[in-house]
Order: sequence, then structure tokens, then C-alpha cells
Amino acid sequence: MDPDLLLVIGLVIGILALPSLLSAFSESRAPRAGAILILIAGVLIVVAVQNKGGGYTVAEIPDVFYKVIGRYLR
Repeated sequence: MDPDLLLVIGLVIGILALPSLLSAFSESRAPRAGAILILIAGVLIVVAVQNKGGGYTVAEIPDVFYKVIGRYLR
């Protein structure tokens, strides 16, 4: 699978996990769903970085997003 796509999916899942984590912590519940989402996101990001030859820099991330979105909306 394309490492750029894995990175984008991992980052999106990680961002979507934040409200779940905050909700669980504010209600004094165990953050099970949020923790699982963070683990999935972490694995996807690590696999993407390992499959990409030189890895990613922070400056490349917006370009990767645009490239992946452009590829699938064409």
C-alpha cells in the first residue's frame, strides 16, 4: 500500500481520536475507544515512515495531504 496514503489515514484517525479521549477523561471514564484509535493511528504512521525511503519531514506533511487528496478526487 502507498506510504503516503497510510500516513494520511493515520494522521486523520489520530486527530479523530482526540475528542474521544477528551470526552472520556472529562467524564472520568476509561478511554478505551480513543486509546484503540491512537494505537491504530500510531501503527499506520510507523508503517508509512518505514516504507518511505527517507521518511517524512514536518514540512512535507501538507504536500502529502494535497497529493493524496488530489490523487483520489481526480
